[in-house]
Amino acid sequence: MAATPLLLLPGLMTDARVWDPLIHAASAQRLIVIGQTHTADNIAELAAQAVASMPDGPFAVAGFSLGGYVALELCRQAPEHVAGLALIDTSARADTAEARQNRERMVAALRSGEATFARAIAGFPAKLFHGHHAEDPRLVRLLEGMARSTGQAGFIRQQTAAMHRQDGRDVLKSLRCPALVLCGVDDQVTPPERSQEMADLLAGDVELVTVPSAGHMTTLEQPQAVVQPFLRWLGKVDAARDGESVV
Repeated sequence: MAATPLLLLPGLMTDARVWDPLIHAASAQRLIVIGQTHTADNIAELAAQAVASMPDGPFAVAGFSLGGYVALELCRQAPEHVAGLALIDTSARADTAEARQNRERMVAALRSGEATFARAIAGFPAKLFHGHHAEDPRLVRLLEGMARSTGQAGFIRQQTAAMHRQDGRDVLKSLRCPALVLCGVDDQVTPPERSQEMADLLAGDVELVTVPSAGHMTTLEQPQAVVQPFLRWLGKVDAARDGESVV
């Protein structure tokens, strides 16, 4: 069975490290590319960059949070390349007016110097992690390190891209490939009902997984609970490409 190339798209303030548990679990024979989600201020350009980073032919794409918005736009732009889709702690909906206003205020405060990037970062663990993980020094340091690698300019581009993204629910209805939708049961950013909605819109082979004792950062908070369904999904993608049935 051929190993399908895999594109991994990080989320807001994260980099390849948010995917580490899954990268380590995947086959060494599989081509894995980490897409960039902080290099442009609109989702369409990020999706085009992601497609250009992959070899010709079909590939699997997994998006975490903001990376999920990019993955959905990629499916809109180049559906013929998508052999499988995994959506991790994300949503298919556009930002609400309130969410856009919150992002705009944060961006304005950073640009004006009213707020510092360090102070902005410090407010995220309580929002992103499950209650008993928000005080875990290892996880907090990891999040801070990824945020610093994104940088303030990259963070502003990400916030701008997120606030202007299109609704992706129409894209989900048109997809016909193995899919995984996964989120933490206590995700405050993209709550489980958003994952349920996406799973209901997808046709064909879709698995919905809700991870206990996890917030928005499931791949880091409960890696083993994410690795197992992720590997199942990759197996289905590989089998579908080879024309095999998966039981």
